[in-house]
Amino acid sequence: MQNFGMLIFMPNDSQNSSRPEGLRARKQRQTRQRIADVALRLFLEHGFEATTLDAIAASADISRRTFFHYFASKEAIVFALESDTEQLFRTVLAASTNDLPPLNAVRQALSVIISRYQTEEARSIDRLMRSTEALRARKQANYARQETALYNALSEKWPAPDRQPGLRLLAMVGIGAMRLAADCWHDDKGQRPLQNYLEEAFQRLRAEFDL
Repeated sequence: MQNFGMLIFMPNDSQNSSRPEGLRARKQRQTRQRIADVALRLFLEHGFEATTLDAIAASADISRRTFFHYFASKEAIVFALESDTEQLFRTVLAASTNDLPPLNAVRQALSVIISRYQTEEARSIDRLMRSTEALRARKQANYARQETALYNALSEKWPAPDRQPGLRLLAMVGIGAMRLAADCWHDDKGQRPLQNYLEEAFQRLRAEFDL
C-alpha cells in the first residue's frame, strides 16, 4: 500500500512546537492519516466516483460516523494537501530578505510549495484530481484560494497601502505561473521535475513583460 503521508499532511505549527504531542492528539493524527492513505489507495484503484464512504470507513477500520470527525467529504481528503498553503507562504516570505524583489520572492515561495509534488504518488494524485468534473472544479477553486493566501502573505511582508494593488496582481500572476507549470508537467507525464516547469513559466513571464 502506498503511503501518502508526506503528500497530504505536512507538519503544522502545533506539530513543530516545543510542546510534546499528547497521546490523544497523536492517535487522532494517526487515524486521520490512515483514513487518507486508505481513501487515496481506493480512489486510485477503483476511481473516485466508485469509491464510497462506507468502503473507506471499512478499509480504515472505523465507522462511517467516525469518518466525519476527520473529513467532511471524499473531496476533502483529496484536497487536504492544500490545508497549510497559507502558512507556508507566510513562512517562506517572512524568511526572505527585504531586498529580494517581490517577483523573486513569489517564485521562491512557489518553489517550496511544489517541492511536495515531485514523486510518482504526486502524479497519481494529480491525475485523480483531474479525473472527474467535481474534482476539476474543486481544483480550480483551490487555485483561487491559493491566490488569496499568497496575496495575504505578500501584504504582511509589504504592508504599505499603495503597494496592495500591485501585490494582488503579483499573486494572480504567480499562481497563474504555477498553474501553467502544473498543466505542462501533467501533459508531459512528469518526464521532468515540476520545478523545471515552474522555472520556465517565470522565464516566459520575464521575457514577455521584459521584467
